[in-house]
Amino acid sequence: MKKLHFKRGYEIIKQGTVSDCAYIIESGSVKVSKTLNNGEEKLIAILEENDIFGEMSMIDSLPRSANVVALEDCTISLMTQEIFDSLSINNPKALMPMLRVLARRLRNNLELVENLENQKS
Repeated sequence: MKKLHFKRGYEIIKQGTVSDCAYIIESGSVKVSKTLNNGEEKLIAILEENDIFGEMSMIDSLPRSANVVALEDCTISLMTQEIFDSLSINNPKALMPMLRVLARRLRNNLELVENLENQKS
């Protein structure tokens, strides 16, 4: 995988753009946020070493759902669609960390929805 270097403050992903790659943080940290319809920025997560981001667009080919900005200088590995497809055919077990991330994020979102529903009651 190709290694990329981003300086602190660099916008790695812009919400709404189209792309077909994912990123794995080798060093440094990033901020994941979403720009709401009213222009407000909502913090989603702080990701650090060994975390992955950008995987949803690589899998579903839809526009990026959030912004990602480097909080410090970062070294990040780029997983292209070609690498993902090759792993899915030749070494599907290598994709388990990404599937675990997706499952964890889905569970977190379901918990958030449940908490919001409980607040309405």
